[in-house]
Amino acid sequence: MNQSDRSRALRPASVHPCCAPTKLRAQILDGSRIAAATRRRATTGSVQDMVRLEGGRFLMGSEGQEAIPADGEAPVRAVLLDGFYLDRYPVTNQQFQEFVTETGYRTEAERFGWSFVFEGHLRGRAALFVCPPGVRWWCKVDGADWRQPEGPETDLSERETCPVVHVSWNDANAYAEWAGKRLPTEAEWEFAARGGLEQKLYPWGDDLTPAGRHLCNIWQGVFPEHDTAEDGYSRPSPVDAFPPNAHGLYSITGNVWEWCSDWFSPDYHLMASNVNPVGPLEGQAKVMKGGSYLCHASYCNRYRVAARTSNTPDSSTTNIGFRCARDVTHG
Repeated sequence: MNQSDRSRALRPASVHPCCAPTKLRAQILDGSRIAAATRRRATTGSVQDMVRLEGGRFLMGSEGQEAIPADGEAPVRAVLLDGFYLDRYPVTNQQFQEFVTETGYRTEAERFGWSFVFEGHLRGRAALFVCPPGVRWWCKVDGADWRQPEGPETDLSERETCPVVHVSWNDANAYAEWAGKRLPTEAEWEFAARGGLEQKLYPWGDDLTPAGRHLCNIWQGVFPEHDTAEDGYSRPSPVDAFPPNAHGLYSITGNVWEWCSDWFSPDYHLMASNVNPVGPLEGQAKVMKGGSYLCHASYCNRYRVAARTSNTPDSSTTNIGFRCARDVTHG
């Protein structure tokens, strides 16, 4: 691929480039829509290391001053959910390795031959790589994938319990199907992340660092020049590095973005059912929730539980991962 071809393969993220850049594929180049599959029930997967949530009514979304209008966080609406299970932790490199070993699966980053890497992790090599237009902190790195997070010179040493990254929505969905599970809906994810609290900014309340304590892995310092890593990490942390929320869910805020099953729309919820909502029937990008270690209030405070962003189903970066859900069986 020559320099011109490589440049045309990139574009900034559809919602905000700090969240994660986007792979631009034919379906989006020609403006066509991508049909959505019917949501399936998943009842066969093991519930080990999953939390059972009984569901119920909660207030979804945000109308506070922190809300980002273009993202469609508002209005706050009452949503009713059935019970479900959710993974206690994001899927780790070790778990994803088990999936690949058993199935021979190759991720889309491996098939594309490249993925996006944050320039601050390239040890001075960033100038060697192509970046999406206007987003100098993301680099298109040949050979970057889930096994080689920053490219061929890197590996998973001491990262076994860190969340797997460089996984597209399609990769995450394939893993979930193999595990007898599914990806959570956006409503399920937000219900779980809130930990039983109503209309709070974070899973633990409204103070980001209560009593000066860091409770999630996000950026400290001046983005993108310098991360002071006051929370202890400047890249994905082990999934149990911070305390769980009141539901017993770890790493639900920051660390890595988490894919949801829904197609993204900033206004679909204005006319959608508020009982077990599953998002639009079609779209071009999938919802991501939770924020990542690259989020900072100065440019992207999407590590709030109500915040949302999106990316195309084939996109992958060093700050996108996932966790799985499973339906509750009765009788």
